[in-house]
Amino acid sequence: MGKKKKKLRFELQDHETVDELLNRMKKEGYVPVGKYEKPIFKEIKHSDGTVQYEPVKKQIIFEGKLIDEK
Repeated sequence: MGKKKKKLRFELQDHETVDELLNRMKKEGYVPVGKYEKPIFKEIKHSDGTVQYEPVKKQIIFEGKLIDEK
């Protein structure tokens, strides 16, 4: 079995809840140490030439730290 990275990022998938993501991290041997959220925008062009940006969803990323095995 190969070495695991000490820190890894886990992105919340569209079909997944935060609890499911945290369980997935735990199964892979990681514990969350940080959470990042960033909005995803869509560009709307109007007939008068103006452009408007509208938020459509949030991208949620957890940073995980490898659980130390003793």
